[in-house]
Parts: sequence; C-alpha cells; structure tokens
Amino acid sequence: MPAVPAVPGVLTAEQVRRTAASIADVQHPDGAIPWTTGDKTDAWNHVEAAMALLVGGEVEAAERAYAWCRDNQRADGSWPVKVVGDRVEDDGGETNMSAYVAVGVWHHWLVRRDRGFVDRCWPMVRAALDFVVRLQLPSGGVAWLQEWVDGAPGPVREEALLTGSSSTYHSLRAGVALAGLVGEPQPAWERAAGRLRHAVRRHPEAFLDKATFSMDWYYPVLGGAVRGEEAHALLARRWDDFVVPGLGIRCVDTNPWVTGAETCELVMALDAVGDRERALRLLTDVQFLRDEETGGYFTGYVWPDEVLWPRELTTYTAAAVVLAADQLSGTTPGADIMPGATFGPEPDEVVGGCGC
Repeated sequence: MPAVPAVPGVLTAEQVRRTAASIADVQHPDGAIPWTTGDKTDAWNHVEAAMALLVGGEVEAAERAYAWCRDNQRADGSWPVKVVGDRVEDDGGETNMSAYVAVGVWHHWLVRRDRGFVDRCWPMVRAALDFVVRLQLPSGGVAWLQEWVDGAPGPVREEALLTGSSSTYHSLRAGVALAGLVGEPQPAWERAAGRLRHAVRRHPEAFLDKATFSMDWYYPVLGGAVRGEEAHALLARRWDDFVVPGLGIRCVDTNPWVTGAETCELVMALDAVGDRERALRLLTDVQFLRDEETGGYFTGYVWPDEVLWPRELTTYTAAAVVLAADQLSGTTPGADIMPGATFGPEPDEVVGGCGC
C-alpha cells in the first residue's frame, strides 16, 4: 500500500487514511463526490476530493472520480455549476471550476506516474483550458461564468473574480506542464497564464471587490501568481483581520465563523512561501473540527455561540486537511501541487489590454 501522509503531533497516517475513506463513503456509484450526502457536486470541489482520495490510499475511488469528469464534460469544455444526483440544477459554466481538472490530472501524474491515465484525461484537460482561455478578458482576468440558455452556451458574465482567476492561473500552469508531458505544446495557454499573472499581481481593480472574503486575501499566494517577499507582505497585510488564534481563519472578515477548508488552504499557502511554523500551528488549531467517529471534518465553528455550524461533514473540508497534511509532510510527490516546482519555470508576465 502506498505511503499515506502523517504530520507528527497533528495527524497519524491512520487518521489521514480514515479521512480519505470518509470522502469515499460519500462518493456516488457513478464517481461523483458531492459536498456532503445528498448535496451538490461541482467540478472544483469534486477534483480536490479526488486528489485527497489518491494520497489517502483510495486509488480506485480517485480514478472513478476522474471518470465522472470525463463522462460529464460538455462539448464546450465546461461542467455545470451544480449537479445534484443525476440532475443538473444550475447549468452555468464557471471557468475556475472547469479549469481545476488540469491540477487534478497533474497531481495524479506526480503521485502515480501513470501515462495511460494522463493520455485518457488529456482531451478533457485540453477542452477545459481552451474553454477558459476563450473567456479571458482584455484586463487579463478571466470571466467567471458563461450562462447556458436552452441547453447551449449563452451570455458571458464579463467580470473577473480574484480568487477564481488565481486558481485558474494555477490550473493553466498545470495544463502547460501536462502539454509538455504529452508533447502537445499550448502557447495560447502560456500567454494566457502570463497575462493572468500580471493582472493578479498588478491590477486589483480588474476584479470584483470581494475583499471581505479570506479567499481573496490568500488565493493569489496559494495559486502561485504572488510569491517571494511580495507574498509575505500580502499575507501580513490582513493577517489580524482573518486569523483567530487557536481556531483557524474566518471565511468572511465580518462574521465570527472559522472554516476548516479556508484554514487548510492558508496552511498550504504559508508552506509554499516557507512559513512552515505558522502553517503547522494552523493545521494543529483546526483539528477540533475533526469527527473521530467518521474521520470527516465539520465545515466550521461559530465561536461566540461555541457551536459547530453548519452541522455537516463536508468532503471539501476533509480534502483540504488531507492535502495540507501531504504538503507539510512531503509524503507523496503530489505534495508539490501547491508549491508548483514541478510545473517548470513561471510564465513571463504579459501585458494585455490593461494600459501598462
């Protein structure tokens, strides 16, 4: 059995294995991984869960998750925003959700070195990233959604989200790495990544104002567009607004609610820029959300009321814990998926229609 991550003093390998199993327990027979039992499936959180399944030893379940992606991708390269069971309840196509499959496939390659799997998934990745690049705006950001009307692609919401665009930058880098692996270079993706990196680093005005959300704070670092001293300065700027000592981080700066998934993503962002001490502290802090009976994790905690809320165990929270544990422990080659050394050189910034 492949090695499963463990973080001494925080999580044992058996606990991580149980957390991965808690995700597999929720997976549908067709491979779909909903947020929780009876809830929706979306492509981004589904892929994140598949990555956690893989490093947690649930290889077959992970590969069924990618089969679901191949089976449910639409002709334009996207997936519906919201699928409940076998029903599409919101058929819009979000760019960052669709792009993330590239990260998942590269992660699978790092862990398994299965070229046959990559070859099966490559047409899906190519279609997904072509969809994303078509929706890049003159500013360099990526339009966050294309509506669907009467079963076909419709109007584009020509607005960019900083969190989504930062994640899309990460996905484009993974896609460029996959393109190199299969011998089909994609210069349009490289240019798009360069334009996107420039927009994220230099043009906050190009994105919708979502500054109350912690994800808009750390995602430029997590996605890799901002690194080095610039990343440390960015994280320091709003540390006290979001971090609640001993509990984790707020989802929204105005609400007394800490959430496990956001906390573990910040763990990975911190570790990616060398701040291991604070990363370990936050991963330790968030363990109070663990349900020892199942190995799953509750979504969040409202501390003035001292209550877990909502009272649900979410697959995306469990997945973020597993991936953070792998990154901090360096157990599998997939531990590099957020630091990104395996992607190769960062793309040069490309100035588009931003006026620079």
